[in-house]
Amino acid sequence: MPRTKRRVLPYTVIGILLILAILWSALLFIPRSNQGYRLKVSAGYGISSVSRTLAADRIIFSRWVFVGTAYMLGMSDKIHRGNYRLSASLSSWDILQRLRKGKPDSITIQIIEGTTFAQMRKIVNSAQDIEHTTRDWSDEKLLQTIAADTTYTHPEGLFFPATYDISANSSDVYFYQQAYQTMQSHLQNAWNQRQKDLPYKSPYELLIMASLIEKETGHVNDRANVSAVFINRLKINMRLQTDPTVIYGMGKLYKGKISKADLRRDTPYNTYTRTGLPPTPIALPGKAALEAAAHPANNSYLYFVSRNDGSGRSQFSHNLQEHNAAVRQYILKKN
Repeated sequence: MPRTKRRVLPYTVIGILLILAILWSALLFIPRSNQGYRLKVSAGYGISSVSRTLAADRIIFSRWVFVGTAYMLGMSDKIHRGNYRLSASLSSWDILQRLRKGKPDSITIQIIEGTTFAQMRKIVNSAQDIEHTTRDWSDEKLLQTIAADTTYTHPEGLFFPATYDISANSSDVYFYQQAYQTMQSHLQNAWNQRQKDLPYKSPYELLIMASLIEKETGHVNDRANVSAVFINRLKINMRLQTDPTVIYGMGKLYKGKISKADLRRDTPYNTYTRTGLPPTPIALPGKAALEAAAHPANNSYLYFVSRNDGSGRSQFSHNLQEHNAAVRQYILKKN
């Protein structure tokens, strides 16, 4: 290679690197104009997931510059979950520094429909960046603290399952108060708008029924029919015979399956051995289950069985003969 070309080559490489460095710096430090932004970081989110969200919402110029800089800074691939309020016109560098501090403005706690109160407490106790005031409290103390005038003695079912945003570093007492008050509101609405002639003596009995519906089906088209089955049975003093109540009554003895002996073992929650509703809800029902408990389908169904076809639907029957035929078809697979 001629001497002149050997001299020029290093300068060319340096020039290219300098241009790339300037471009990288521009994409990193120049703010992108926006109206302010709320970044939600879910559990398990890392730099890659966050960068994808920010790029899709046009908050940063370059996803690759964002990710590359994050790794050069030695940032962990896991970021504290929660909600970060980003002011208008922040640069990628500003956002990285905000995430690096690991202090979200608010925490998201998600409780799904059908969760039990015990499961909810575990979720809350594991939430980061909040004050765990109630961690060592009994259920009774927790309930009395957030609702001193309540007549309820058992917390099951009294908290509404939803996604809640609470301020970082706030007490978990605030979360429980929100969830309790939200359930009371939804329950009262369902009670006020319920159909006439339902066999409920109080809103609490409607809540109990909603919890049974929640645990028996998650299919939107089946809830009202499941409600009708249970209500039709209550009206003729027929046992509800629903497995989720038996499972709830077994408590820690339940290991994933129930036997015939479990169905015969009497507990306050065994609706195979006892007539009527169980003494308390068995889970946290959502709005759809509350509405189904207040508005059952207008039919005379007394039985239902899972279709076991992957649809999540059930087959409903008016009498035992129809039900036995459905069991043969969908459970025993005999036509």
